[in-house]
Amino acid sequence: MERYRNLGGNSGILGFEIGKDSITVVFKKGKKPYTYSYIIAGEKHVENMKILARKGLGLHSYIMKYVKNLYD
Repeated sequence: MERYRNLGGNSGILGFEIGKDSITVVFKKGKKPYTYSYIIAGEKHVENMKILARKGLGLHSYIMKYVKNLYD
């Protein structure tokens, strides 16, 4: 699991792990891993989340806006 850089300073995300067709995210609250995959969240959203995770900015906001409940 890679630590989320949190460049904005107020993210609710601790870390993430990128897979071929998925991304797993660990939130600060609960610390339970959530996996977002092509099958449920869709390829477009997963790929956007991978970019934001690597960048360290905007991932939490993106999840809350587009894929909040679309985890496996």
